Amino acid sequence: MDDAALILALDQGTHATRARVLDRGGRIVAHGEKAIALTRPQPDWAEQDGDEIVASVHAAIAEALASLGPRACDIAVAGLSSQRASCICWDRHNGAPLSPVFSWQDRRMHGQIDALRVHADDVHRATGLFLSPHYGASKLRWALDHLPQVAQTLADGRLAYGPLASFLAFRLLRERPLLADPQCAARTQLWNLQTRDWDPDLLRLFDLPRAPLPASAPTCGRWGTLVSGGIEVPLTAVNGDQSAAVFAFGSPEEDAAYVNIGTSAFVQRALTRPPGHVPRQLTGIILADAGTTVYMVEGNVNGAGAGLEWLAAELGRDDLIERLPEWLARPPPDLLFLNGIAGLGGPFWQARFESRFVGNGAAEPWQKAVALVESIAFLLRANIEQMAAYVPALSRIRASGGLSRFDALCRKLASLNAVAVFRRDDPEASARGIAYLAAGRPPGWNQGAAEEVFEPVADPSLADRYRLWRALMAQATGV
Repeated sequence: MDDAALILALDQGTHATRARVLDRGGRIVAHGEKAIALTRPQPDWAEQDGDEIVASVHAAIAEALASLGPRACDIAVAGLSSQRASCICWDRHNGAPLSPVFSWQDRRMHGQIDALRVHADDVHRATGLFLSPHYGASKLRWALDHLPQVAQTLADGRLAYGPLASFLAFRLLRERPLLADPQCAARTQLWNLQTRDWDPDLLRLFDLPRAPLPASAPTCGRWGTLVSGGIEVPLTAVNGDQSAAVFAFGSPEEDAAYVNIGTSAFVQRALTRPPGHVPRQLTGIILADAGTTVYMVEGNVNGAGAGLEWLAAELGRDDLIERLPEWLARPPPDLLFLNGIAGLGGPFWQARFESRFVGNGAAEPWQKAVALVESIAFLLRANIEQMAAYVPALSRIRASGGLSRFDALCRKLASLNAVAVFRRDDPEASARGIAYLAAGRPPGWNQGAAEEVFEPVADPSLADRYRLWRALMAQATGV
């Protein structure tokens, strides 16, 4: 790529698809965006429409190209980041969706997952993931059992199923490849970290055939030719959205924790060595190409932005997010929130957990909102504590994502972890990270980005609330 070349970054998220065009320094020069729907037909179900998502990609690209003007011809490569654990079934002959996109938030198979608990340790050691209905395997089994067209297409030898990213690559690229990158493949809970391929034992456990699954492929490489809006460019990187975000500012630092706080929240520690088995945490591969493998240890919080959406609906407060800065500036209430919204993630891992407020007082809306925000910080801290013995000593936290814009949340993270929180002025971490990978990891990436630093300040009251919250969580979960 020459210095004038541009990179198209496609960031397909839960609520919207974003197309960003960046230069070789990581600066965004054009953008487009298209909202998408998420439906919940029944409790624990969360679905999206595959054709709508494909259309949203084309619409976002078209908007970005229109704002870019004649420089569209300078786009040299593209990258795709996608919801990691969302999955879908489709017809490998024509690309037609045969099922909804099963969102990562979908937990329809929690009962069947509970019946497999005797295998939980084996699954964790093979995949780096805790046995969970959030991942794809159980939902693919559900599709075969409950959607006649899926079963018939399997019998006809035309079925494809797997990560949403694989479906999008199939639909968007001229060559119609059937491929899966390591991070999205792993989130099906069918992919083995050691062999870096689909695991026969896991396929037997979930009673799923191997034939419909995509072939394993590196994160970075020539995936095919993206054709959209009058451009034809090679797609050279595919990754999960949260994994891509780690690369937003170049090669990750092993002594930093990367915290991305959006609909859900994640804390990731990057390693250039295999981490081995890490109890009560996730492990995986966030980059694999011809010469490099970057591993990660990860903890997650399902009820971040999703928790605030839930509370706003419970309270009937459309202004909850708008009022948060004011509420967070008040003295904290005598109220704690045990947060299992969308299922309790790391380090507790309980798909069915009764979320509840604990404390004294009337629990006014502002008090509940502040307690929920603190629960996000507490859950992130619990994950950081859990992984500490398996990663280098923590020197800093790098925060991104929509909820990181709340100064109070960053200050709480700094205080709880006794390290500075560096907040980059970048709500586009996933797009910027996948662009960096697609461009071949150029030096000097995003060096001009603004950065705010929240130094740790001792907060005995916050520390006391965390200890009490942790004790309540231990009592409720046994962890």
